[in-house]
Amino acid sequence: MSKRKKPKYKIGDTVVITIYGTVGKVTDVKWLDDMYVYEVNKSEGLYMESSLQMLSEYEGEIMEKEHIDIEYKYFFGDLVQVKGYGSDLFKIVGFRTEIWRYKEDAWEDVIYELSRINDGEWLEAGEEELTLVADAESADAFIQKLGLLYMINKKEKLPELKETANSFRKAEKELLEGIKERKVLIDGLLDIYNDYRILYEMFHDDEYKHIMRVILRKLKHLANNDGKSTV
Repeated sequence: MSKRKKPKYKIGDTVVITIYGTVGKVTDVKWLDDMYVYEVNKSEGLYMESSLQMLSEYEGEIMEKEHIDIEYKYFFGDLVQVKGYGSDLFKIVGFRTEIWRYKEDAWEDVIYELSRINDGEWLEAGEEELTLVADAESADAFIQKLGLLYMINKKEKLPELKETANSFRKAEKELLEGIKERKVLIDGLLDIYNDYRILYEMFHDDEYKHIMRVILRKLKHLANNDGKSTV
């Protein structure tokens, strides 16, 4: 097998796409069908060596560069909800701008890359599909508060738990052993209740209202039993 030749261009080279007369930087080099092809400016299209030329060597006419100002509504770490995904929470892990140009039309699309909080599922969504729940600075604190509720859900299987005397006593014992201090549990539940009250007022999702009722029942039980399990 013959030794593969070196690519004519490398990542970072400033080149001209000769068929358009536009300037860009090489952002990836691929070996396909026994030849090198090049990605320019992270675009979806790939270009053969014959369609590119180093800017320093190009003698044709360069098209005027277009200056585009993009305003991003969301940023890395923001906590959002996505249209069609109910009350699921996603964190923004990346975003990009797709620029579309046609003879009689032009627009830019901002695409956000998301990771779902509860299972890490990756998702892409447009700006118009997102609703901000917490900005990056407060997102981690918000998730930590929700973590207490997730722990209660896991240990007590809320809201599906069959509250028989034995199952409730066992779940309560495990929960209190993990929390250790009843005051921490109550304060955490109150914080979560207030967060879900705000979410319900914002989005009027019945799932938030249901969780609020579950938390109130839990708080009432703790108050009536002074944090101790009963037979």
